[in-house]
Amino acid sequence: MDDLNGRVAVVTGGGSGIGRGLALGLAAEGMTVAVADIQSANAEAVAGEIASAGGRAFAVEVDVTSVESLAGAAERIVAEAGGVNLLCANAGVLARIAPLADHSLADWEYTLSVNVMGIVKTVAAFLPALRKSAPDAHVVNTASLGGLLAEVQAPIGAYIASKYACVGYSEMLRAELASAGIGVSVLCPGMVASNLLGTSSANRPEAFGAQADPRLTMGDGDGGAPPSDWFMPAEEVGPIVVRAIRANRLHVLTHPQSRPLVERRFRAMLYDFDFAAEARTPSARGEEP
Repeated sequence: MDDLNGRVAVVTGGGSGIGRGLALGLAAEGMTVAVADIQSANAEAVAGEIASAGGRAFAVEVDVTSVESLAGAAERIVAEAGGVNLLCANAGVLARIAPLADHSLADWEYTLSVNVMGIVKTVAAFLPALRKSAPDAHVVNTASLGGLLAEVQAPIGAYIASKYACVGYSEMLRAELASAGIGVSVLCPGMVASNLLGTSSANRPEAFGAQADPRLTMGDGDGGAPPSDWFMPAEEVGPIVVRAIRANRLHVLTHPQSRPLVERRFRAMLYDFDFAAEARTPSARGEEP
């Protein structure tokens, strides 16, 4: 997709944080934005913010863990906007800040129900409309920098695992939808100013138990805080995603300064390939060369 003006975008989790930043950025490009969120008041507020700036938007209440809710939202959006060109499957949660041993099964189930199956269900609900719009069609799934490496200075293991799954799903989805003329990107943001813990707590169903303590300390391994320039305002994410959509980039990255961390992970993986190659030599097997 290159020309976004006049097209239709859907942003789940659009009522706050990165979702709000995406909605604002897409509206600024002339898109009609369906701001979809489980908190209808938040969705209405963002849609109103867009309208006040001269853009086009409307709010839709949706629960991304519910196939029925998503089907109803998709039907309404297509009927009201005439179709869908861009899907931003952005809704996500952070259920627990604690070592993995202290994550309950309910924490895992809540995390995966939104961060993995929520994206799968969202894509499935809107894929028919996207196919009708192709080749003017694109999907952006929100993962995290934590979907590319586990070197995160915070005990959020279930969240990290869910974002790894999102990245893998998005890479496969891109390969499978390419022939249909539908682009796929996966957004892997670093630290963005948001209220992820607060919204996760507010939206957590009783069936999944109590939400995590909302306090979070992230450091550099020595007790310090990350540099202040690593925290990006959510409003800055939208233009980055717009540029990536137009270029049909697979991985949408927000923090270039995190590149050394990703490089270190993949260098370690390559060293393990070297180790595996050495293990297959005759001398390593105790055989004569």
